[in-house]
Amino acid sequence: MIRFIRMNELRLVTEYNPVTAIGLLQSSVQFHLLLIADKKSPEHPEDMHRFREAAELFQGKILFVLVDSNVKGNERVVSFFKLKKSQLPALAIFHTPDEERDVLPLDEVSIELVQDFCNAFLQRKQKKEDEPDESEEKAPNEEL
Repeated sequence: MIRFIRMNELRLVTEYNPVTAIGLLQSSVQFHLLLIADKKSPEHPEDMHRFREAAELFQGKILFVLVDSNVKGNERVVSFFKLKKSQLPALAIFHTPDEERDVLPLDEVSIELVQDFCNAFLQRKQKKEDEPDESEEKAPNEEL
């Protein structure tokens, strides 16, 4: 039971790997923010600290995920977002139901940059949901 809880608990930032990938995709949280970066980079510890701080602001709304660009198996994730190694580190946000995504190459991770990127994406999605669906028929005009 303890093993199950530890494997399935949500952390502020979850590292992407074959085991966590299944849980991430099955999560009830539909927005995922990926930090695609080299864990061996000298900037990595400080970037992760700021990424975790930003994650606290969106807890329960967005899953924050670290994807180590040096892991061979993670090349598929990098190519899914149409990124090249030269564009890393980068933030990539993904909405699971419709697979809409956005990418932001970075020079450095900052709380404000992460927050602005997430808020802009969430606002765009909200605006799309609030727009009337063109396939819906317009109510007939009942004015005389």
